[in-house]
Amino acid sequence: MTTPQITLYGCAPAFGLPDPSPFVTKTEVQLQMANLPYRKVFAIPPEAPKGKLPWIEDAGEVVCDSTFIRAHFERKYGIDLDAGLDARQRAEAWAVERLAEDHLYWAMVWFRWVDPANFAKGPAHFVDAAPAAMRERLRADMQAAKQNELHAQGLGRHSPEQIAALGTRSIDALAVLLGERIHLFGDRPHAADAIAFSVLAAILTPFFDSPLRAAAGRHANLVAYVARMMQVYYPAHAWPQPQAAAA
Repeated sequence: MTTPQITLYGCAPAFGLPDPSPFVTKTEVQLQMANLPYRKVFAIPPEAPKGKLPWIEDAGEVVCDSTFIRAHFERKYGIDLDAGLDARQRAEAWAVERLAEDHLYWAMVWFRWVDPANFAKGPAHFVDAAPAAMRERLRADMQAAKQNELHAQGLGRHSPEQIAALGTRSIDALAVLLGERIHLFGDRPHAADAIAFSVLAAILTPFFDSPLRAAAGRHANLVAYVARMMQVYYPAHAWPQPQAAAA
């Protein structure tokens, strides 16, 4: 097998998370699942070949987008992160990925970027290093760009209450799919666990308050799932452990 020379481009820890981007976290967790050595380098989206994080360089080959990154290293290194799953389970895993990435992620983004209190507490600080006279304009432009993305995606056309209701439905669905299992498909993690964990962690971080956080917090199995995954893949990261239920 070719010796990996993988560089993962992502963010620095922020918002109580190892990385504020669920897609960077997804890729980092999948690289660990695959036992592939890598080094992580700080980057910002404008530096990325497609303007989005993450991307990797592997022995000079550049691969963008978390889904294509996984396909690249599975093909190149003969790895199957869904080994042991039958055809139906693989289809269900893809459906989970799409629910997490194309729906629940965007609900999380709205409450992180558009909700005034959360924006001021979190993303607004991305421009703190800019000259003071420019910061407010940069913050307004940055938030407007994210609102445009959300409007184009569709979720941003709804009221906050409707967005919360839709996001809660996806959270509730993940809780049912996980059930009492350790991971989504049994005792060992598969590729879909990486993105389910990443998006749920972005929702459950104590740094932000939102209806989605409250909804996820009502599911003890999701709270415990995120804590387990965090302990395995980011053991040095401080993450609140689930509290035992009162007797």
